[in-house]
Amino acid sequence: MTDTEFIDLLKKFEQNKMIDCFRAMNEADKERILKQTELMDFNCLQYAKSGEDKPRGVISPIRTMKLAEIDEKREHYREIGIKAIQEGKIAALVLGGGMGTRLGSPHAKGMFDIGTSKNVYIYQRMIENMLDVVKEAKTWIPLIIMTSYINDAETRQFLWDKKCFGYNPKYISFFIQDMAPCLDENDQMMLAKPDELAMSPNGNGGFYSSMINCGLADKCKKAGIEYLNVFAVDNVLQRIADPVFIGATIESGCATGAKVVKKSNPGERVGSICMEDGAPSVVEYYEMTEELLDAVDETGEPAYSYGVILNYLFKLEVMDSVVKEKLPFHKVKKKVPYLAKVDDSPTGYATIQPAEPNAFKLETLTLDMVHLMGTCLPFEVIREKEFAPIKNAMGVDSVQTARELLLLNGYEL
Repeated sequence: MTDTEFIDLLKKFEQNKMIDCFRAMNEADKERILKQTELMDFNCLQYAKSGEDKPRGVISPIRTMKLAEIDEKREHYREIGIKAIQEGKIAALVLGGGMGTRLGSPHAKGMFDIGTSKNVYIYQRMIENMLDVVKEAKTWIPLIIMTSYINDAETRQFLWDKKCFGYNPKYISFFIQDMAPCLDENDQMMLAKPDELAMSPNGNGGFYSSMINCGLADKCKKAGIEYLNVFAVDNVLQRIADPVFIGATIESGCATGAKVVKKSNPGERVGSICMEDGAPSVVEYYEMTEELLDAVDETGEPAYSYGVILNYLFKLEVMDSVVKEKLPFHKVKKKVPYLAKVDDSPTGYATIQPAEPNAFKLETLTLDMVHLMGTCLPFEVIREKEFAPIKNAMGVDSVQTARELLLLNGYEL
């Protein structure tokens, strides 16, 4: 992108503050800023002009395929899933752009070591789970790793150094998640440093638009891949490219499959699978009203008792149309470091680390993808066997709780 093209883009989205900042920069700083624009999804700036998030629609229960029903046809679903894997129709995609900051690590979250008597890395557990299916299907499954501009190089080097934990590197590909500009209270772009835009990843729903932008989506389609199993990096027990899950979703005819677990309590901090205005959706735990918490289904059980674990199967051809419609961007107020005038700085400017949320990050969400896909099969799994997320250093969904569940399932740490 040239100087003129960048300024024209800023004019299009009424980013007058950044226009003034950019014009005042020296040539070296301008060059570094323009290099960063290669990572940016500027279309999200349109959201800043469109107002606040729309209110939620009418929430109603969705039918979940429960464990007993799955068990009745487990081998049938497994055969369908294995066949799809062997025909090369399935790829697995890990959302690996996050950092281990909340775990006290400066590295990519997937590099975190959860072992106690030996090294056991999060990426290692993920790949070992995939290798179970590779052995069962007797074929390699394409593994796509989404990184961020912060952790891409170290993630690649880490997996190379660890010999990909036994996975065939020919079947592993990487791409960097697109970034979105951070906005101040006046919806204006910000600088984090004199030569660096304030930006953040475009949310966990941005994986497919990022794949399109780097050409990987076309490569998948040309290779005959029809479904993407998309999952979070931090659940060390989840089953990936699970043939039974794949088979059940394919036979259902749904454009999406979503692994769900029975919630431990109505207020558990997971999104609840549901219908919204007649289409599948996810209602976040903080959006659960008393009415929704008290609602029951036709069997008398809580109507919204199944939570998503961020393990989805998406049909590629339907995702194409969803991305063309553009996923909505959500404004999330966060603490964003920013460049400001400082009298005692040698340059007159310094990067300020705010103590309170001061700006907005623009994020897409996977739950919006589920809603726009139109159809979804909620597929129940046993939470003690498939749900051990590592969100925190201590407490709920922590390193310790994940270790306990791994030991319970017979893994050596």
